[in-house]
Amino acid sequence: MNVKFSVATPLAAFALAGCSLSNEFPPYVGHELWLRDLGKSNVVVIAQDSNAIISNAITELLSTHIVDTFVLNVEPYVDMHPDAYSIDIENNTATIISPRPIGLLYASYYIRTLEATNRKLPQHVAESPDFDLRMLNHWDNLDGTIERGYAGRSLWKWDELPSKISPRYTEYARACASIGINATVLNNVNASPQILTDEYIEKVAALAKVLSKYGVRVFLSVNFASPMMLDSLADADPLREEVRNWWRRKVDAIYSRIPDFGGFLVKANSEGLPGPLDYNRSHADGANMLAEALQPHGGLVLWRAFVYSPSDADRAKQAFLEFTPYDGKFADNVIIQIKNGPIDFQPREPFSPLFGAMPATHQMMELQITQEYTGFSNHLCYLHPLWREALDSDTYRFGEGSTVAKVTQGKYERNRTTPTAIAGVANTGDTLNWCGHPIAAANWYAFGRMAWNSQLSSDSLAREWLNLTIPNLSVRASEVVDSMMLASREAVVDYMMPLGLHHLFAWGHHYGPEPWCAIEGARPDWMPSYYHRADSIGIGFDRSPSGSNACGQYAEPLASIYGDAKMCPDEYLLWFHHASWNHVMHSGRTLWTELCYRYARGLETVERMEAQWNALQGEMCEPMWSEVSNLLAVQCGDARWWHDACLLYFRRYSRQEIPQPTLYSLDEMRRFKLNISNFECPPKGFRPSEE
Repeated sequence: MNVKFSVATPLAAFALAGCSLSNEFPPYVGHELWLRDLGKSNVVVIAQDSNAIISNAITELLSTHIVDTFVLNVEPYVDMHPDAYSIDIENNTATIISPRPIGLLYASYYIRTLEATNRKLPQHVAESPDFDLRMLNHWDNLDGTIERGYAGRSLWKWDELPSKISPRYTEYARACASIGINATVLNNVNASPQILTDEYIEKVAALAKVLSKYGVRVFLSVNFASPMMLDSLADADPLREEVRNWWRRKVDAIYSRIPDFGGFLVKANSEGLPGPLDYNRSHADGANMLAEALQPHGGLVLWRAFVYSPSDADRAKQAFLEFTPYDGKFADNVIIQIKNGPIDFQPREPFSPLFGAMPATHQMMELQITQEYTGFSNHLCYLHPLWREALDSDTYRFGEGSTVAKVTQGKYERNRTTPTAIAGVANTGDTLNWCGHPIAAANWYAFGRMAWNSQLSSDSLAREWLNLTIPNLSVRASEVVDSMMLASREAVVDYMMPLGLHHLFAWGHHYGPEPWCAIEGARPDWMPSYYHRADSIGIGFDRSPSGSNACGQYAEPLASIYGDAKMCPDEYLLWFHHASWNHVMHSGRTLWTELCYRYARGLETVERMEAQWNALQGEMCEPMWSEVSNLLAVQCGDARWWHDACLLYFRRYSRQEIPQPTLYSLDEMRRFKLNISNFECPPKGFRPSEE
């Protein structure tokens, strides 16, 4: 029986507690994200069925004016992706069809976005996601801290759960659903075994109940040695039956409390964490043990390929070396989760050679939304161009055009039944504006939209986010902010690590420059000098055939292109080659001159961004303008810091002049102390004090 809803119809039986935005915050703190209140309309909504998800779809549609009537139909047997939807308009009535209620909710957000950006609803719409699992990975710890998080403390108040449910959980779920995100890993990949105790499973179940009303499925990161740490088993050998039985019982207990539980994310044998290699077993042995326990419930194992291994002198090769021998050995409900590049979320990396190199194994990409290596929440860095660069990269594994996007979307797998997936390391925290920097929410937004449609352009998503977030912005102002966002990522690359340089950060906090860093007793591959290898001859890591031959892990013609310094793109030259200071670049400049030019270009871009933003005073909400203005001043100071520190240091090897004037001396750079307790950075004009 159809049920009709309108603005005058009581929705108490269908409404979700806390589904509207909380009123405990000031009128503008960025808390609404891209979901500002649209008010109510006189639209009528007719629904076949009623459940929490459909109720939320109705609530969203009741704020739109695009048509007079909406008809919501769940048709399970329609030939569509389970999350897909179609919309057809006839006689000012829009009929929405989806195989599941969640598709109706996604359709409601599509319509809501049109409403908020003053666009018309087309006569026919058919939307289907590019990836089945579109997930956030939270690196939140049980003590409320967030590893590599720069927006306050964790959203999850573990000490209050399960009895107290914060309204922000619903607001988080709503924000995720509005951009198509349908899964979340609640805790840090450096997982505490405590997350698997009965006490914490109850807490997770309380969160899962809230998130499921918006179609967000919960996953957990697990510590591979949990059987030893929680129940004193002698070991965690994945081939020992006692260990396997422990995981079966634990999984059964989780599903008894959380029926739609997604599965486990695992970081194993990396950065000192335990794993199957501790028992002379393989990554496949470890993953398959967990997969066996999860398989009866439809659960997945997301096994991370981020590994450190001392088996090769080049860290960039390690994931490929450890995983490719086991292609085809992983269970069907295992997906190998691979960072976009072979090192670690650098401002620019070539794509990981592991993509496409295991044709009989499911693969997914892991991206970073939080800005661990791109200025934390102090720097404006719109990341979608980085992600598009990675997804659009041609692996050539299955011939020309076999991009990373197509590989991870399962385009080359026959009869695939395992979900495709993509993950982003979340940048959320408990700050009022969720993400720290007011524009950082654009990265959360862009990730979700890209996970649904990987072909969307950086420009279109930047403009969409702007129009949804900053209402009544003039056309000129919108164009200015859009241009700033689109220029920001390349600027970060330029003033931090251009031309393929990587990992020049100060050890420990991954924020400021410290190319001279050397700590006695520390692993070499944690030190910047391991990566830049500057000397009197040149600079860069030799990964050519005469060096580590990491270029040989790529398919042809990439292996040959990357392996030849004359053919290698300038952007990756120092990633793959130790090039002479006088090497002639494609620009015609020498390497040293080009390096100086790129650092100066990055600094000049940020200074221009600051001037552009400051000229917008009075054209938007004053608190937002003021906050971004202050942060851009910090970013300008940091860009100068990077420019001066790196060029003054590398000049010691090149023995050549720096074309641009510098603000600091190298000795001052060495003495500069970053306040890493709260990640404050020097404002423009800052002069480091003497020790």
